Amino acid sequence: MTFAGLGLSKKCLAILEREGFEAPTPIQTQAIPPALQGKDVVGSAATGTGKTLAFVLPILERLEGKHGTRALVLAPTRELALQIHDQVERLRHGYHLRSAVVIGGVGMAPQKQAFEKGTEIVVATPGRLNDHLDSGTARLDQIEILVLDEADRMLDMGFLPQLRRILKHVPRARQSLLFSATMAGEVADFAREHLREPVRIEVARSGTTAERAFQQVFLVGQEEKTALLLALLEQDQLSTLVFTRTKRRADRVARSLLRGGHKVAVIHADRSQGQRRAALEGFRSGEHRVLVATDIAARGIDVADIGHVVNFDLPHVPEDYVHRIGRTARMEASGRASSFASPEEHDLLRGIEKFTRKAVERADVPRGHDAFQDELKRRAEMPPPGRHVRRHQPRQGRPQQSGGRAHSPPHQPQGPKQPAQKLGSWKPRRRR
Repeated sequence: MTFAGLGLSKKCLAILEREGFEAPTPIQTQAIPPALQGKDVVGSAATGTGKTLAFVLPILERLEGKHGTRALVLAPTRELALQIHDQVERLRHGYHLRSAVVIGGVGMAPQKQAFEKGTEIVVATPGRLNDHLDSGTARLDQIEILVLDEADRMLDMGFLPQLRRILKHVPRARQSLLFSATMAGEVADFAREHLREPVRIEVARSGTTAERAFQQVFLVGQEEKTALLLALLEQDQLSTLVFTRTKRRADRVARSLLRGGHKVAVIHADRSQGQRRAALEGFRSGEHRVLVATDIAARGIDVADIGHVVNFDLPHVPEDYVHRIGRTARMEASGRASSFASPEEHDLLRGIEKFTRKAVERADVPRGHDAFQDELKRRAEMPPPGRHVRRHQPRQGRPQQSGGRAHSPPHQPQGPKQPAQKLGSWKPRRRR
């Protein structure tokens, strides 16, 4: 199948050729024709199979020559919204359509101006879009095409109330396109409620992982995970994406890798938008070999050649495992996915294997590796948790406590002696 057989215009075919797109992926082949006809679509395909192009091309084709905000694309994270917007920017020239990205972490003024000008295509995260709706700076009454990308992730992140608020501002007579890497019950319920007789496309069965990603799991203690990661990084020079469960853990792992001499960047919700963008750009360019992230990045990293994905902590939701390892082996490439499972995470591992209908290969832990041993030795020399080693630096004018006995402060030169303050005597209060 070629793009020419999908019903796209000659202008669109010329743009695709200019941008280096040679042949459509399965999700594009099945989703683009009904989307061009104005039908609602529910598409399920593994991460990295080209879902973005499957809805961007129909938007451009159907909105050519129209003015005002006509298309709204919703994404769960800032990174994914920026990735979609970049794709629109690459392809929109020649259609006389404008696009804007509406996300948190940046100023609202340029976004307000985009709504005032009636920018035709808006890519947004639900939270920031609701901020504009609350302040009256966004109008969605002309929307003709609504896209929900990574719908399962938006629902997992608790965006359902915000999505419902947004849908109240969008006309009922619209085309809706819903795309997701997994098709859980909650997504199916949402589709039944808000889409009209959609064309259902399932390129890969829900729970299917990237075929070309070699998967392995290391059964280790929680205290051995950092040592294991350092040992794996010493075995090759692949670009590596490390997922942790919490922001604090991401920072701690990054510090350990920096101490080990690795070039590392960090991305999580406490980082500013500028810091997150710089981290992704540095990872994409190769300036940073390792990117440590929480799940916020699982749906928004558009890096072509990630050689190794590491689940430092197993995700609580099995669907997130699919998205994490989908960051490697993208678009027919190959890659490796390694997971660390401590004893308390074995139930999570069984849940992942049940969801993917595939056992993950158990790998031998390289406990004899020098990097592994060095990290364990360093940890053994650290003070026990909760105890901090402080240098003895007595503070002037304040006695230091030792063994329950107070010591006088060192002698200090004093000025003129002040007269002693006279204190009143205590008397019992007279009963009235």
